[in-house]
Amino acid sequence: MTEQTTDTTRTTQVEDGKPEPDALPEESVESAEPEQDATQDAKQGKASASAEAPAPVEAPAPVEATPAVEPASAQPQPQPQPQPAVAAPYGGPAGFIPPPPSAPPVFPAPQEPPVKVRKDRRVLRAVLRWTAATVVFAAVGTSAAYGITRMERTDVPGLATEADGRWDYPAITKPPLPSGSPGPFDGADKSGVHSADLRALLLPAPKGAKADASLRGEDGWLSSKAFLSQYAEKVDRETVGQMLTDDAVRHIAARGWTTADGTRTRIYLLQFDTAAVAEELLSTKLANYDGAQYAVTGAATTERDEHFPAASEVDDITRYAYTESKPYGPEQVREAYLSAGDTIALVVQSHKGVAPAVPFQQTVVLQSQLLD
Repeated sequence: MTEQTTDTTRTTQVEDGKPEPDALPEESVESAEPEQDATQDAKQGKASASAEAPAPVEAPAPVEATPAVEPASAQPQPQPQPQPAVAAPYGGPAGFIPPPPSAPPVFPAPQEPPVKVRKDRRVLRAVLRWTAATVVFAAVGTSAAYGITRMERTDVPGLATEADGRWDYPAITKPPLPSGSPGPFDGADKSGVHSADLRALLLPAPKGAKADASLRGEDGWLSSKAFLSQYAEKVDRETVGQMLTDDAVRHIAARGWTTADGTRTRIYLLQFDTAAVAEELLSTKLANYDGAQYAVTGAATTERDEHFPAASEVDDITRYAYTESKPYGPEQVREAYLSAGDTIALVVQSHKGVAPAVPFQQTVVLQSQLLD
């Protein structure tokens, strides 16, 4: 009984002598409780076994104390120290590690409002006029009237000076096409065949002009002889006449007039079977780059008109413009050949002294539009 008491006392002393850890972490306390319970159960089991066994006859040997149970020399085993909790910012849980601070937002520098530039009203007017001119030229090939005849002078490319003597032409309308017939330059093939009445493709005379009755012909058709009479030399008339016979000219239509200032105008349209025949005749026999091949009456020699504005060219129409070379005779002559598919046009203007350039250019451009 003494031994049981001693063991129990010592066991109690060892258990009481353990220092209590202060502020142990929650996990350390939970892990230590199973170990203590197991130790106490083992010791209690040993004490019960000793009590049930009979006491020995011989004197018991003294129980030697083990260092692990001596209270004086027992040292507390080192326990893991709890890590200090990190204060969580913004009221978060303990142990929360805040993310690194993000870069401060960058705000764009304030921009000054754009300064409105006042456009020159003259520039705006010019833009509107050129826009209107573009619409007019784009409308060529339709049956709408050509408003170009009633526009301001600045609407015609290359003819921008004021009061330059532009003629007042009536509203111009392309003649209707036969049912199912395309225009000369419509479609991908662009046959160049004018299906409309050739007489209706002649430019009308400007207002106030006097018509030339000699060019009316019979029922509006002019004879080859009447056309050839414009060439000054007999040999030229014969040569050109033979060309017309060889290439089988189909129709010749003409119109002429004289304006109040004495300027005389003649326009001739010659139609052939195909565009290839007409183009070859004009480009290789009648017209040269630097002058007409055959001189018309009143112009012994001609040269290329370098002052004819290139901006006034019409699509699908090839133009050869000439002016009489100096010295002039009693009157100056200007002339232009036009190649328009199966049709060749010849425009001739003459005036005593010097023939004005602007009415000639205006007439050639308008006739080109009618043939396009």
